Amino acid sequence: MKKEEYNRLSKEILDSAITVHKEMGPGLLESVYEYCLISELRSRGIKAEGQVYLPLYYKGVELDKDFRINIIVEDEIVIEVKAKDVLLPVHEAQIISYLKLADKRLGFLINFNVSLLKDGFRRFVNNFFRY
Repeated sequence: MKKEEYNRLSKEILDSAITVHKEMGPGLLESVYEYCLISELRSRGIKAEGQVYLPLYYKGVELDKDFRINIIVEDEIVIEVKAKDVLLPVHEAQIISYLKLADKRLGFLINFNVSLLKDGFRRFVNNFFRY
């Protein structure tokens, strides 16, 4: 995927998240925002899958453990949805780890439990410019 397409999708993700936040408001469960965001993205013709299985490998061996990524957009962008009073460094570490484990270049950490969504929207890159 080219940088321009990442940027276009980033704008759509932000706009979709703002739309969901305006419609639903803060204070709900993360799963509610996840389902609503997936629905909003799909209504815009964007491929979005929820609860995507990510196997755990250690030294090249698949272990009997997996992760669940909240949303993957167009098989390329990771979205981690939160509904927290405060985002902690561990939440940022989680999205960074998911980007590395899934070998994805772009991810968003979106906290819907805020008054203004822009205050809960964070972008993360993993070797974004190498492609």
